Amino acid sequence: MSLIKKVQITFDCAEPERVARFWRSVLGYDAPPAPEGFDSWDEFDRGTPGRRGADWAAIPPVGDEPRLYFQRVPEGKAAKNRVHLDVRAGTGLVGDERLAVLEAECARLVALGAVHDQTLYADGENESCINMRDIEGNEFCLD
Repeated sequence: MSLIKKVQITFDCAEPERVARFWRSVLGYDAPPAPEGFDSWDEFDRGTPGRRGADWAAIPPVGDEPRLYFQRVPEGKAAKNRVHLDVRAGTGLVGDERLAVLEAECARLVALGAVHDQTLYADGENESCINMRDIEGNEFCLD
């Protein structure tokens, strides 16, 4: 029996292209090229039977990172996420240096449309982290 070595993280959302653009900016990923035979994603959308505009969008994996997939769903977000992403902006940093990096990254993400929920300050046992929400309300952490 072989082990599964790749995962895809899927987001249910109202506006897949918009949410994908947000996460590409958060993570610093390049926009994927249009599929072979098409000059743009708009051309692909118009020329693919059954594809209703931006019903989905994807961010292809970079190196060993997972693929992110965004799919349109009719219902809105109703409760707290049971799974969330941790955006590792302060890896290896501690104390005031870590907090400064997290706060600067938080400011950048707020400018992209994220919402700052709460800063959890270092308490002697845990380092600082910041709880945030993306442009459709999905929770994530800066740590």
